[in-house]
Amino acid sequence: MSLKAGDIVKLKSGGPDMTVQGKGIVGFKCQWFAGKKLERGDFPEESLEMVKKEN
Repeated sequence: MSLKAGDIVKLKSGGPDMTVQGKGIVGFKCQWFAGKKLERGDFPEESLEMVKKEN
């Protein structure tokens, strides 16, 4: 899977949809909202899956 900034992903184990910011130390830097708070984290590519867009 090749991810790029702006892609929407989520952890394979579940959780909120996240936006890819770019390459990080561990894998990819992602950001998401927890309520009104913006959160960020680095995740290995193997732990992420693309979120399918609804038409």
